[in-house]
Amino acid sequence: MKLIAGPCVLESRDTVMRIAESLNKYHEDCTKDFYFKASFDKANRTSLDSFRGPGLEEGLKLLQEVKEQFGYKILTDVHDYTQPAMVSEVADVLQIPAFLCRQTDLLVACAKTAAVVNIKKGQFLAPEAMEHSVKKVLKTRGFEGEASYENAEKYNVWLTERGSSFGYGNLVVDMRGLRTMREFAPVIFDATHSVQSPASGGATSGGDSSMVPYLSRAAAAVGVDGFFFETHFDPSIALSDGPNMIELKKLDTLMKQIEAIQSIVE
Repeated sequence: MKLIAGPCVLESRDTVMRIAESLNKYHEDCTKDFYFKASFDKANRTSLDSFRGPGLEEGLKLLQEVKEQFGYKILTDVHDYTQPAMVSEVADVLQIPAFLCRQTDLLVACAKTAAVVNIKKGQFLAPEAMEHSVKKVLKTRGFEGEASYENAEKYNVWLTERGSSFGYGNLVVDMRGLRTMREFAPVIFDATHSVQSPASGGATSGGDSSMVPYLSRAAAAVGVDGFFFETHFDPSIALSDGPNMIELKKLDTLMKQIEAIQSIVE
């Protein structure tokens, strides 16, 4: 099982290292393919005054430090076609934000690197529409055939479900979409962004982290290839996405529940 976890955005070095150290148990677990996640820049924040992160150069230095100290594989977001080449020197997985999942130049630039490309499904798209984003990466990497789970796995393309817009400031997860997308790519379930309430907290986004375990267990029952959790030792002081984060001390219990469900389904 793939497990992607870490803070939403790179905060202070001490905070990042504290979170990274707390996640080491998953890296050492041979049943998990662990990736440390944090963004060097949150380019799609609600407000101009919201914390965005340390930026590209300083952010990559900190991610490299995490990589060297703990041996983690790294996943981080890229936002325009000028970034992937440089970011892929540190990151093992380049993540396409949901709002940008149809940006051809960005997808192509990511596909030209050796990194895994993780494409988040746009909140505005039907699950089956993501097949076209997968094909953009496959074709750039030299594969002319149809998008399929096996082909996407071979050419290192993933999809991530993070909920769909349902009215204003609300997201829902159609569990059927996990099955649909898994026909043409490995699928990660982003449980914490799926409980987000976009731009519902005034100048920030809200969320309901109490729903994370329920959606995670449901996704495990449907069948996915991995899980994505933004996590923090104290989500109330997190500089981005705190309301939908899962607290570090609660993650272990949830992972055991997910594994129990997967053992039955598989």
